[in-house]
Amino acid sequence: MHRISAMLITASFAAAAASLAAPGAFGQANATIELTDGTHFDNFETAGNANWHIAERTVAADRGNGFLVTKQSYADFRLRAEVWVDDIANSGIFIRCDDPEEPTPATCYEVNIFDTRPDPTYGTGAIVNVARVNPMPKSGLMWNVMEIEARGPQLTVTLNGQQTVSVQDTKHARGRIAFQYGQGVVRWRKIEITPL
Repeated sequence: MHRISAMLITASFAAAAASLAAPGAFGQANATIELTDGTHFDNFETAGNANWHIAERTVAADRGNGFLVTKQSYADFRLRAEVWVDDIANSGIFIRCDDPEEPTPATCYEVNIFDTRPDPTYGTGAIVNVARVNPMPKSGLMWNVMEIEARGPQLTVTLNGQQTVSVQDTKHARGRIAFQYGQGVVRWRKIEITPL
């Protein structure tokens, strides 16, 4: 009887260990990870000199020029972020960055948030130099929900429930994600990512 109980306990421990090692454990594939709730930016490094700080449960900047860059690299993922910008803000989300020290439209995909961009075809909701937006939605002076799905070469962007672009491109397969401050006032909160 004791031998059977010991065997059952050993089998239970082995099954528990196997489940912990399975994909999806510890926030891997298809598990949503909260990068920030607006009260910290612990999951990010900074690049540039933007004055990132916590203000009213948001990660905010209003001076300088720079990025919050994820510490982790991602290939396929679904990203959801809430962002508030003023009407002159220049911001965006740069994905699959080859060079996290200096994110640019050449080294990343730049999903733009820039209502006053001189060429609005690559303004808010577009992927700069990859996918144009028409008509360009406005994002200034309100909270917005930006969702980006990157699955292989397929890139899809949605702003406030409206798809702005869906395109295939193979330039960047994997990299870090960078949240931009360029000008105006930018506030981020509730940034979540689901690796796919």
